[in-house]
Amino acid sequence: MERMQCDNCGYVYDKDAGDAKSNVAPGTAWADVPADYKCPECGASKDKFIIE
Repeated sequence: MERMQCDNCGYVYDKDAGDAKSNVAPGTAWADVPADYKCPECGASKDKFIIE
């Protein structure tokens, strides 16, 4: 299981769940999430996420 956490607000991106709000399909690895991805909770950029 791959999980990345937003360092700003604590939102967790879970590879198995994806992110429906951002049209990221379940099973999408973090490396394959678009570079312009924004946290659905606070709007932080992808580079603000850390390994949970």
